[in-house]
Amino acid sequence: MLKIQVNKLHTLTGHNDCVYALTEGSDPRFFYTGAGDGMVVEWDLDLPKDGKLIAKLPHSIYALEVDRERNLLIVGHNFEGIHVIDLNENKEIWSLKLTDQAIFDIKVFGNEIFVGTGDGLLIVVDIEERSFKKHIKLSSKSIRVMSIAPVKRQLAIGLSDHSIKILDLANNFQPIANLVGHTNSVFALSYSPDEENLVSGGRDAHMKFWNSDNYTLSENIVAHMYAINYLSFKEDGKFLVTCSMDKSIKVWDAENYKLMKVIDKARNAGHGTSINKVIWSTYSGQVISISDDRTISIWQIEAENL
Repeated sequence: MLKIQVNKLHTLTGHNDCVYALTEGSDPRFFYTGAGDGMVVEWDLDLPKDGKLIAKLPHSIYALEVDRERNLLIVGHNFEGIHVIDLNENKEIWSLKLTDQAIFDIKVFGNEIFVGTGDGLLIVVDIEERSFKKHIKLSSKSIRVMSIAPVKRQLAIGLSDHSIKILDLANNFQPIANLVGHTNSVFALSYSPDEENLVSGGRDAHMKFWNSDNYTLSENIVAHMYAINYLSFKEDGKFLVTCSMDKSIKVWDAENYKLMKVIDKARNAGHGTSINKVIWSTYSGQVISISDDRTISIWQIEAENL
């Protein structure tokens, strides 16, 4: 039997508003945060206290994504579009005015950037041409979150209309499936590392496991008290973490659908308000979380055999 041990390593401060966006760098030793204060900050897991400001924009930032191949950071700038920062130079090299809506998520695949907007548009941008390529209207409600299965070449999109739409990246974004099961907005979505499962979570506090061969529902768990804001798999696929508006982080056995650990303020000096995103670092195996409380926490999470 496994027991999960949790140790809070660091609390990082510097943002002046709720921290909404989080992504790992091309070199996963580094990670990036974006916040309501318009600041984008680079953090170093080896020297975590030394955050480095790399951009300051006028509006909130809900979405960040790294193009690992070119070492670019794509910043979703609400009501404007995207700003692209060369991480080798730490300077903006181009930007595109795409939308007057909020941008909730961004993904990179090959030579394309996918931008999900508050009015249900999937905007496709050509990285080499630095230009708008196409837009696909998926809903009148917001696109909240996206996940890519690179081997299957499929894109999963969670929306505020309670649905998850699966598009075929090998066949010009043709629809593959429309998953209906959540009773409110879908905020959290991730393919497992082996791409066999798609896991979703949302405002209804349910976490659902879908078999990605046929997109049938394998498991439904009432996972939190309030909205599940995000989820992230450990690199080996055995565990995942969820974070919630209920101020807790939960560690799950992803293979057996079992809750392994609750991390919160009372037990672990966790966040005091809603936790917006969480990632399981591929560099250190640590978990990084960001919150409305304006802080970033770094957690050591170890599984021990009893």
